[in-house]
Order: sequence, then structure tokens, then C-alpha cells
Amino acid sequence: MGWSAKVSPCTVLLCVISSLLLSGVPIGAQAQLSTLPLPEHVTLGSGDLVIDQGLKVSLEGFTDPRLDKAKERFLKRLSEETGILHWPEATAGQPDFVIRTGHASAPVEALGEDESYHLEVTPGRVLLQAPNPLGVMHGLQTFLQMVEVTDHGFVVPSMTIDDKPRFPWRGLMIDTGRHFIPLDVLRQNIDLMEAAKLNVFHWHLSEDQGFRMESKVYPLLQEKGSDGLYYTQEQAHELIAYARDRGIRVVPEFDMPGHAASWFVGYPELASGNGPYSIIRKWGIFDPAMDPTRESTYQFLDRFIGEMTGIFPDAYFHIGGDEVNGKEWDANPRIQAFMREHHLKNNAALQAYFTSRVEKLVTKYHKITVGWDEVLQPDTPRDVVIQSWRGQESLAVAARQGNRGILSWGYYLDLNQPASQHYGVDPLAGAAAELTPEEQKLILGGESAMWSEFMTPEIITGRIWPRAAAVAERLWSPKDVTDTASMYRRLAIFSERMPWYGGATAGINRAMIQRMVGNADPSSLLVLASVVEPPKEYTRESLATYGSYSPLNKLVDAVPAESDTAREFNELAARIAAGKASREDFEQAERWLQIWRDNNAVLQPLLTGSSVTKDLAPMSVNLKETATIGLEALSRIGQHHSFSTSEEEKQVAALDRLKAPEAVLIDAVVPGVALLVQKARN
Repeated sequence: MGWSAKVSPCTVLLCVISSLLLSGVPIGAQAQLSTLPLPEHVTLGSGDLVIDQGLKVSLEGFTDPRLDKAKERFLKRLSEETGILHWPEATAGQPDFVIRTGHASAPVEALGEDESYHLEVTPGRVLLQAPNPLGVMHGLQTFLQMVEVTDHGFVVPSMTIDDKPRFPWRGLMIDTGRHFIPLDVLRQNIDLMEAAKLNVFHWHLSEDQGFRMESKVYPLLQEKGSDGLYYTQEQAHELIAYARDRGIRVVPEFDMPGHAASWFVGYPELASGNGPYSIIRKWGIFDPAMDPTRESTYQFLDRFIGEMTGIFPDAYFHIGGDEVNGKEWDANPRIQAFMREHHLKNNAALQAYFTSRVEKLVTKYHKITVGWDEVLQPDTPRDVVIQSWRGQESLAVAARQGNRGILSWGYYLDLNQPASQHYGVDPLAGAAAELTPEEQKLILGGESAMWSEFMTPEIITGRIWPRAAAVAERLWSPKDVTDTASMYRRLAIFSERMPWYGGATAGINRAMIQRMVGNADPSSLLVLASVVEPPKEYTRESLATYGSYSPLNKLVDAVPAESDTAREFNELAARIAAGKASREDFEQAERWLQIWRDNNAVLQPLLTGSSVTKDLAPMSVNLKETATIGLEALSRIGQHHSFSTSEEEKQVAALDRLKAPEAVLIDAVVPGVALLVQKARN
């Protein structure tokens, strides 16, 4: 090929490995485009604020310990970003950073509090104004994201920002029921939530696989239902305080009446069946469900909810309500008789009866009930907030009934969808766009969700982030902020900054990769890891058998949900296919394809030496075959020598085979190679 780069495979291999592991977007991007979420309004000034000599940070107006801690946290992050370890007290020539706060926020942070802020940066001064500490914390995070390095020091460009969120409910749900997630990992995620301006930590605390919160009223819940893995009430109080210091509410969820087998291990009288009950070690939807017909069930829940609402101060209390299959109800003659007596025509009606009873208990303790889609029935009390995993249609139905709603459909991070797919989902799109303005006000926002069937403490943060930040922008920034390319560029910057928030890292988990190969050089495995992804949606469950005790220590667990390298290659291939590629695009495509083709010979001997890598041998061969097809297509394009119809059909058939999961992984560059093959035919 006339434009081919003639570089030896070994040299290219080392260069690309270095590129894959160390690449990122330079911090010196335009200031208004480096922040994530994007502010509502930015006006650029002239000049830069140079911070190398320190900042005199002062608090004016209202002050409290939370603002003092926010200031300390801000300076610590600034030190981590710049390597400047000390910020001396005021001296001549230091720029002022004035934080002016109007008044206190609510003693218990409330939905809909003013989170706005005004930030002015000039070469000699910074002014951050906000009505209350929430806006101050958001403004400090924006300032941190604008720090860049230049030839005259670490600077923040001059500008004026006026900013506020689009939606008041911007959450992240973490399931700690299926796999227990330690507090240090939860704190790490709360730190990243602060950076992304998320404001609700939805703490999923009970599942068939584990009951994770200490109850002193009903101690057998955790003693028999948790395998000893649960949070004490003191730890819960500490985490709630930790989140509040960062402007984040904590909403607990105790799932009922289904997904409740762990409750029944210690208290079988709550259940609709005969038992005996044990912690369920598999994943799925199971039969055990609470008995909605016994008064003793509501007496138990009354005391339990009373205890839990005393721990969690937030105004909202989540009761779950999802995925009740009703089989225990169907098989229980007494429950069937109750349904006939009370004219409950089906299990949905029986669950609505249960929800109405539980909602009254939640209200008794001055809380507002939140539940998943299934709790919505025509007679569901209007105070109940609906969290939708089904989509905007469910939100629209709820809003027309007068119920407020939160969208999680489209934001399920555990389904391993690309950030662009999450970014394209809007709570007020689809059926919700047809609501009246008053009905649209009932849609409070949304929540990313991370269910933990395939998550462990060493995996979960890297799977949540940075994609959760893309959702955060959708919920914070104006509706017309939709440039996916801009989002990805700023998401890369966010990823680079993640280590400054509790040591979290994005991308390939290099420690896991090294563990997989022992003391061997992991470079060739990293090349494979850079272009494979976990299967999407619920495919993984069909490819192997998993349960609570299944080790999650293979390559599928060590790679991120979305390969940046594969995405960039596929975008490059799309430019080639569209006739819009540069010479550099062609050269980069060839370099990548050569690496992937040649990597198999180096990797195969390594794979056989480890029990957790030997099943990757076919995937390595597949990548070689994919790259070989891509190189042939690229050669045909460069020589203007088209594939014949039969040649193209053969290549397409091969790519159809190669796109199928192998070793519970997807070859993520197949779509780009398919575009090259199509271009070579045309």
C-alpha cells in the first residue's frame, strides 16, 4: 500500500501497548468543554489565573463545619491535580479565592433545594457565590475540573459560569445485596458522585442473596441472612454523614415483597410458602415472597420500618416491589381465599394491596415511599414515587396519574452498554415528551443502576465510572447538550482525574491482568484486553453458569464495559468507509490491525500457563482473523481493487461468526472491520 507505515511488528507492539495504557485527552482542552457535566452558561474572559504560588481561600457569609470540610477537600484535590503540596496562608501577591455562601441548607438535605452557583475566574481573583453549601460544593468541583497545565504554570482560564441542575434527583444505585460491597468502596463512589454532581446515593440493602443492614429489633435478619457480611447501624450513620458532607442524600432500599428470601431465613413466618428457607446462591427471579394477607406481616414491617427510618434521615424510603412472580401466592390456599374475599382479581392487585399497606407504614414514620414500576396501579397513592426500569412510557403513565417518577431504564450500568447509549436516554423523551408541562414537572430525574451479580469490590468502581458521569451530564446539563464526541472527549479527562478521588481508576484493571499471568509479562494479554468487551444486556447469564460463589477473576471481569480503543478504531473505520479519512487515519488503522494480527503468536504460549486464561485461546485467534480480514480490506481500499461479490460474502460470513461471544467476551473491533469490508466491495 502506497501510504503504508513500514514499522516492525515488535516495535509497533510496544508502542501501541504504551499508547493504550497511557493515552488520554490532554488537559489543555478549552475550559468550557473540559468540565463534565457541562455548566448551563459559560462566558469566556481573557487571561488565566495562575495558581502555582498558592491561593488564599476564604469563606464569607454563612459558614458551618461542612463548608470548612469542603474547603479542605478542595485544597487536597487541588494538590493532587498539581503536585503542589502546600497552600500557604495569605501573602502578598497571592490571588484571592472568595467563597460566599448565602445561608444554610436544610438540616436534612431535601429534594429540590437550590443547587445553583456563580463562579467568576479572573487573572487575580476567584469569586464563588451560592445560596447554600450545596452550590458551593458544585462550584468547587467545576473549578477543579478546569485546572490545566501550561508553559507558565498550572492555570484556570478566565471565565464566568452560572450553573444549576436540570433535574433535582440525580442518583446512583449500588446493589450491595447480591455481592457485599465494603464501605471504603462505597465512599470511593460517593467521592466520584460529588465530582460528577450526582446527589442521591440509592443504597440497595436487601436481596435474596443477602440482608445487609443490622437490625437490633430483628437481629436474625443479619445474623442468618447475611453470611456475616452486613453494615452496622453505626457504619450506616457514618456513611450517611460522609455523603452529606459531599451534598449527597442517602436513600435506603429494602426490597419487598419479592427478592426477600434472605429475610425468611431468620423469620420464615413472613413468607407465603412453607419453607424451609435459605440464602439463595443463584441469580434470577425466585418464588419466595412475603405474605400480604397476614396482619403479623404488617406488624413486623411496622417495627422494622420504624427502626430503619430512625437510621436513615432522608425523606424518601424505597420499598422495592419489583419482580414478584406470585408462585407462592398461587400455591397457598389461604392466600387465594383472601384474594376472593377481598375481590383481588390477580397477583398485581394483591401486590397493590400490599403496597398500600406498606405505604401507610412509611407515611406513619413521616417518610415518602419509592418503589419500582410494579408498585404502580390505578389506586396507588399519589405520594408514592415510581422508579422506572421499564422506560419513559411507565414514567408517563405515572405522571398522568399524579405520581412523581425517576428514570433508571437506559441507565443500567451493569448491562455493559456504551456511554453513548446511556447519554442518548432522556427522562423527558419518548412518551414523557408528550406530557403536559405540569405533568413533566412530576419527573424528578434519574438514577444510574449497578446491580451486582457480576460485581465484586475490585471490579465495581471501574464498571460504574466513568459511564455514570455521562448519565450525570444528561441529568444536570441543559437538554440541548447532546454532542456525543464532546462527551467522550471530556469523559476521557474525567477518567484521567479519577485516581485523585480515592484512588479509583478507569479502564483495564491492570492488577487483575497481572494476577492472571503470574510473574509473566502481561503486555500481549493487555493488547487483547484493549479491544474486547463483556457481553451486553443479559447475554452473560446464558454463556456460563454463575452464582454467589462464582469467582469473577477472568478477563471479562478485568476489562471495562466499553473499549475506548475499539470505539476509536470503529470511528476511524467509519471515516474510511465514508471517504472522509486522512492519511493518518489509514496509517493508524493499519498499525492497529497489524498489532492485533501479530499479537496472537506472542499471546498463545502465555495463555496455556494459567487456569484463568487458557479459555482465551480461541478469542486470541479470532482477533487475529478479524485483523487479517481488516488488513486485506484496507489493502483493497488503498489499491482501489474491490472485493468480488463472492469474496465479500466470504468475509461477511467470517465476521458474523467472529462477532459471537467467545470466552464470555466480544471482539469489539468487528464492526469497524465490517465497515472496511463493505467499503472494499463498493
